[in-house]
Amino acid sequence: QVQLVESGGGLVQAGGSLRLSCAVSGPTFGRYVMGWFRQAPGGEREFVAAIQWSGGTTYYADSVKGRFTISRDNAKNTVYLQMNSLKPEDTAVYYCAADYCLAYGCNSAPEKLISYDYWGQGTQVTVSS
Repeated sequence: QVQLVESGGGLVQAGGSLRLSCAVSGPTFGRYVMGWFRQAPGGEREFVAAIQWSGGTTYYADSVKGRFTISRDNAKNTVYLQMNSLKPEDTAVYYCAADYCLAYGCNSAPEKLISYDYWGQGTQVTVSS
């Protein structure tokens, strides 16, 4: 089985930075895309960023493009989300997710929740003004 554990959340002032980490346990074969999603209280879970585990291709939501950077350390089985220039509207629970694919020509849409097979429990990010 695959387990994801997020860390690094906390309280930060607007304009500040946070770095989230997602430790991944379980098999690496077939790991296709790792993603970050977020959900504000009473809101829906929305896409933030994603990265192909092997090739490193990245994807970003327009709302975070230029401010957030997703990266991964293959040796440590860890995904990171560097968040800069944080805004109050970034306040949410941030979730790490993993999309596994064991077929040829994997092409799951990284921005879609349904693409992901495993989810972490989330870490709270609060941005104050």
